[in-house]
Amino acid sequence: MSTTTEQQTALRRARAAPATRRRDATPKVTGEFAYSSDLEAADMLWGHTVRSPHAHARVLSIDVSEALTMPGVHAVLAHEDVPGKKLYGLEFSDQPVLAIDRVRYFGEAVALVAAEEPEQARRAAAAVRVEYEPLEPIVDPERATEMEPLHVDWPVERHGSASSKPNVVRELTIRRGDPDVVGEVVVTGYYEVGQQDQAFLGPESGIAIPDGEGGVDIHVATQWLHVDRDQVAPCLGLEPEMVRIHLAGVGGAFGGREDLSIQVHAAMLALRTTRPVKMVYSREESFVGHIHRHPARIWAEHRATQAGELVAVRMRILLDGGAYASSSTAVISNACSFAVGPYAVPNVLIEGTCVYSNNPPCGAMRGFGAVQACFAAEAQMDKLAAELGIDPIELRVLNALEPGGVLPTGQVLQGSLPTRDVIRRTAALAVPEPEPLPRETIRLPGGAGNTTRGEGVRRGVGFALGFKNVCYSEGFDDFCTARVVLREDGAATVYCAAAEVGQGVSEVILQVARLELGTEDVVVETGSTAQVGSAGSSSASRMTWMAAGAVRDVCRAALDEQARAGGGEVDVEREYRHPPTYPLDSETGQVLGERSHVAFAVAAMRVVVEVDVDLGLTRVVWIGTAQDVGRALNRQAVEGQIEGGTAQGLGLALMEEIQVRDGVILNPNFTDYLIPTFLDMPPVVSELVEEAEPDAPYGVKGVGEPPTVVSTAAIVAALRDATGRELSRVPVRPDDIVGL
Repeated sequence: MSTTTEQQTALRRARAAPATRRRDATPKVTGEFAYSSDLEAADMLWGHTVRSPHAHARVLSIDVSEALTMPGVHAVLAHEDVPGKKLYGLEFSDQPVLAIDRVRYFGEAVALVAAEEPEQARRAAAAVRVEYEPLEPIVDPERATEMEPLHVDWPVERHGSASSKPNVVRELTIRRGDPDVVGEVVVTGYYEVGQQDQAFLGPESGIAIPDGEGGVDIHVATQWLHVDRDQVAPCLGLEPEMVRIHLAGVGGAFGGREDLSIQVHAAMLALRTTRPVKMVYSREESFVGHIHRHPARIWAEHRATQAGELVAVRMRILLDGGAYASSSTAVISNACSFAVGPYAVPNVLIEGTCVYSNNPPCGAMRGFGAVQACFAAEAQMDKLAAELGIDPIELRVLNALEPGGVLPTGQVLQGSLPTRDVIRRTAALAVPEPEPLPRETIRLPGGAGNTTRGEGVRRGVGFALGFKNVCYSEGFDDFCTARVVLREDGAATVYCAAAEVGQGVSEVILQVARLELGTEDVVVETGSTAQVGSAGSSSASRMTWMAAGAVRDVCRAALDEQARAGGGEVDVEREYRHPPTYPLDSETGQVLGERSHVAFAVAAMRVVVEVDVDLGLTRVVWIGTAQDVGRALNRQAVEGQIEGGTAQGLGLALMEEIQVRDGVILNPNFTDYLIPTFLDMPPVVSELVEEAEPDAPYGVKGVGEPPTVVSTAAIVAALRDATGRELSRVPVRPDDIVGL
């Protein structure tokens, strides 16, 4: 798709601008970078959280008397000490600041302690006596709607959807055409996705500092400063301007820092004691202290002509949202919206439900519902190809969705989506030849474990295609604010609350500001609610698009204002918005306007694996991928995002799963919850398919999520090719391969 002359000019300038060296790269590698857990303040106390040992129980009493008398203790707080609103939540308020009359998940916060030293705080927390009456936990999401409601006091109407069933966070039906139409070939399947953790290495941490005038400054690792403030301030009984959130060094996020963690708790303790309070979660506490990826159960039926054209797709998606809603209403919407994949399907019926349970709360994680849907949809496409005797790649080319096509929601696809180009460029990548045996053990399934010599090793090649939205959807007022102080000598300071969570948005801001202002003398300040309006969240693959738009517009406005004033210093703030989106009809799931999603990005992946079919051991040998990136302003940064997203998809495919029994997490540590290391990652060859997005600044698209969306499906497709097994659940376990 062609771009306008103005876009082409801006794009040439942006591409010509030198890629900035990551300012945080060297200090992170050398260990000098200051993360939120490194913060200190004079005279600070340490906070600790008392957490529930039960997944579901009534809270009968809380006795803090012993804890209050212990050495070094300055405060012990429970729910009656919350000074303002008792509930908070990312999309609607359903989660208590501290448990009131019951706990709904294992590890829920019940009380808080502040003491001089961290060990004193931990001992005092252990001395808080909480009497519980254990209740039967809801642990099976399929039975959740038959059980007593976990939330009886919250509003029923949520995100435009209502349900008469208990424990439903959101139900969504997307119906288009005639889903009962008969196909010449029909394939069905049932798929499961386990619960994945964001597994960021920097645990939740930060420090709250009272200002002496009733307000508080909170320095924290987060993804969305202003939404934190808007949840925290009412709970503290304060006006928003009295609560200032400042971005501290973030040790990874991936969606897991969208929800509150220490923010309210540290602030409550700081305001009560009138001293700074620092909180740092242990690794075990981090696993229960943040949300996870929704586990999913998906039933699918694909119907096609004998020639391979998709006729109809029917799917039922069940997500377990855990104890509180977080962003579940949006996640189930995404799962349903992208359930059929980037394919043209005239007849669709997608029925999605997300339920409450007493399992760990779930919310945003890289891929946001599209990961679960892609795993099922791509398995179905491979089944269909096998049934028809058609090459699976050609089947995808035949049905590829491209601009002008219609999505299941009725949205006509505008902008760029080079699906066929992405498929063909991935398919054209040269697959490496098999390595001869014998070979060093590190290059065999099992790796350093040295459990195979290669006798039972088979090779498999898999392919998958997936896509996801860019930016927020369904009518959300999605905007980003930037402010620039431009001095008479041309030097500038740029303020934007975009959270730098490791993805490099601070370098995008710097690159755009230097480009637009025509100077290298630019300073980008760390985000703070005290300095500039909201930038929205570093999520939904939106931050590059939105921050680039906001910084571009404010820099141009500052230059214009300075020119009109004849020089001097100017201070300008601007908001940037993408084209509007609209909600879905609550009955049909059809969009009530031009578009539900503003734009999309598509990726394909080809994977080579080796599997010891006797021992169930796997090794991913090579990954080749092509991804629709709009326009790449910094190729190295884009490739880094693709490799990182691929690693998380590999983890979900082969090893990452939170093990839960009766609502209790059994593996809240990196000994038993395994994540990929350097030894698990294969070479990743990345092809960047550049087709400018017409509505985006410089034609850019976010790139962080599509590789995670598609990699799990592609890796498991390769495992199926090697083993001949159905492998309908991830992560794939050794006994799934050997058939125990």
